[in-house]
Amino acid sequence: MNKPNFQAMSLKELHDYFMAHRDDQEVFYAYVDKLHQEGNWIEMPALESLQDLEKYPEFTERFRGDSQSVK
Repeated sequence: MNKPNFQAMSLKELHDYFMAHRDDQEVFYAYVDKLHQEGNWIEMPALESLQDLEKYPEFTERFRGDSQSVK
C-alpha cells in the first residue's frame, strides 16, 4: 500500500490522516513538522487558574473563533 505524500497535504488533511492512523510514526512526524512550519500557535505560561485566561485575550478570542467555525 502506498502512503500519501505528507508534504503535499494541508495541516487539516495531515490531522485527519493521523487520527485515522495513530500508530503511524511517519505521519505523526510530518504533522508535527507542519505545525512548526506554520507556527500559528500562541505561547503562554502554564495557568494556575481559569481566571489566568483573562490575561491572554488573544488566546481566548482565537479559541472562541475556532469553536464557532467547527459547528
